[in-house]
Amino acid sequence: MARACARHILVKTRAEAEKLKQRLADGEDFGKLAKKYSTCSSAKRGGDLGEFSPGKMVKGFDNVVFRKKVLTVHGPVKTQFGFHLIETIYRS
Repeated sequence: MARACARHILVKTRAEAEKLKQRLADGEDFGKLAKKYSTCSSAKRGGDLGEFSPGKMVKGFDNVVFRKKVLTVHGPVKTQFGFHLIETIYRS
């Protein structure tokens, strides 16, 4: 079965996610921004969600983690929780 490790930043609005994505593009640290802005409980770990298999996360999130380019920040991705910026660390 496929496995992946990912981290994310979860915020309430698309505009906030876009601003944070620009800050990441400008070289700011993902973990620091996640700790400061993410509304997910993973924020205290710098947005790290650890390793998981398909179906453990909501569909839109899974689609990014298991289909999109690794080590690239994707998003904003809208789910029922808000807007995510997602980075897949590795996938097997």
